[in-house]
Amino acid sequence: MMRVDGTVASDDEGSRNGGGTMDYGSAWARVKRRLRAELGEDVFASWFARLELEAVSGGTARLTVPTRFLKSWIESHYLDRVLGTFKAEVEEIARIEVGVRGSGAPVRTVATGAPKAGPASGPLARLHAAGTPVPVAAVAPELRPATEAGGDLSGTPLDARLTFASFVIGRSNALAHAAAERVAAHQGEGALYNPLYLHAGVGLGKTHLLHGIGHAAREAGRRVIYLTADRFMYGFVNALKTQSALAYKERLRGIDLLILDDVQFIQGKSIQAEFGHTINALIDAGRQVVVASDRPPTELEALDERVRSRLGGGLVVEITSLDEALRVSILSARLAAVRASHPGFDVSPQVASYVARAITANGRDLEGAVNRLLAHATLTGTAVTMETAEAAIRDLVKNREPKRIKIEDIQKLVASRYNVSRSDILSERRTAAVVKPRQIAMYLSKVLTLRSLPEIGRRFGGRDHTTVLHAVRKIEKQIGEDSVLGDEVELLKRMLQD
Repeated sequence: MMRVDGTVASDDEGSRNGGGTMDYGSAWARVKRRLRAELGEDVFASWFARLELEAVSGGTARLTVPTRFLKSWIESHYLDRVLGTFKAEVEEIARIEVGVRGSGAPVRTVATGAPKAGPASGPLARLHAAGTPVPVAAVAPELRPATEAGGDLSGTPLDARLTFASFVIGRSNALAHAAAERVAAHQGEGALYNPLYLHAGVGLGKTHLLHGIGHAAREAGRRVIYLTADRFMYGFVNALKTQSALAYKERLRGIDLLILDDVQFIQGKSIQAEFGHTINALIDAGRQVVVASDRPPTELEALDERVRSRLGGGLVVEITSLDEALRVSILSARLAAVRASHPGFDVSPQVASYVARAITANGRDLEGAVNRLLAHATLTGTAVTMETAEAAIRDLVKNREPKRIKIEDIQKLVASRYNVSRSDILSERRTAAVVKPRQIAMYLSKVLTLRSLPEIGRRFGGRDHTTVLHAVRKIEKQIGEDSVLGDEVELLKRMLQD
């Protein structure tokens, strides 16, 4: 048994290599780099970023993840790929075991070539078959009602702090707040703005509004369930395993209000199909649906086009970046809340104004700044000055969120630069005047966005990922050989990033 705490070797490894060692930690790092390159940044960040190598023993690699959902998903969809990639780096690896860190949960071992049921086998094949409604007792636990009469269904818990009363309104979020309040208060027939789709970057308040809707609607006696994307996926996978998928579906569609956060993380054809069916069933029945994401529906490339169209068919509201007036209001509200529990904590208006001007990325960074100022004041017993504030938030100021670049913007800029139309770039035309800008646009899409090769291919007229890979490699090679082209591409990068 070997723990992967650095450079280690098993007993048989040492004898086989004449007492040498095998650095499994480095091998695992290479495996993760290959998975990132092959699957794309979005898929890797969702499923593999927290997958860790715990030990290697007797040809078995023991991997761990923090949640049962990740364990289940990796076992169902990616275990063979992980095994094959690991085996390419370390030939002795014959099996993979996945466990949940700190849970003592049993692990599942899969050998090379072990048969697995396809995603459409078992209970999934019967998912949409007609049937009699199932009693509540048979429902998966995460969807069982908290009470028999109304109330909310047990999904992801709502945060008691995130209510409409604690939400700070400004120009960038006023429309989203007004729509959220109207949806939460609606009591008539049918639903308003269905679905209500909120999208924004990190820390701009969309999750706060979702929790506010949940609290207000529950207080009004409506049946509410709030789910993060991973909770929705875990519930569905678990229902398939326990052969209670029909019950899961019936209970999920029997509520008054579904709130789903981080919809961009929903992956897997069967789960996406069920998500689409659920959205359609609720909307068609006049039930309210509220969805949040980090991008508009048209940019959810992983979802089926019909689902994207349905999500965009209601009210789509973007919460934009915080202006200085809103940042000042958020900071003032947070400081007032902290003073209630720490009466001696005081921040001058000059310091507060500096913090609000310096931190522009999002509200979470503002809260982090308040926590750091509080820590300084309570731990050192000294007043918060401009100098201490500058030191406390230095890294928050440096780590501002970079501009999010869209593939559509890249296509438009490159087309304009090379005197072709965006439709030419997306077309099947193969003349030199079109192929070159198309390949440059593909290269920039790979370099400047987190989209995977297949996703980029879909945004370029439904092309295969190998076409994108060829374009990226070709432009990389030409940049190294042609300084003029290198300067052109660098200029395009700067124009897109500014």
